[in-house]
Amino acid sequence: MALSKEQLKEAILEKALKSPKAQLYIKDFYACDPDASPRAIKNAANEMVREGKLTFWSSGSTTMYAAKGRAKDEEGSKHI
Repeated sequence: MALSKEQLKEAILEKALKSPKAQLYIKDFYACDPDASPRAIKNAANEMVREGKLTFWSSGSTTMYAAKGRAKDEEGSKHI
């Protein structure tokens, strides 16, 4: 059974904060709720960016997600 939207967002934030990597691909969040569709996970992550809990991080060719304040080289990175 899929998690509720709020439970999914909590799981995504926990993964973003506890992951050894500061920046994560959207696919890295799929394990937070194997029953949720990739679209539901992306929508939840994007909503968290709008809420200021996550931030986009771009290497120039790839867009990733990071917990606010956790992105490496925040000054030099390209935030979208």
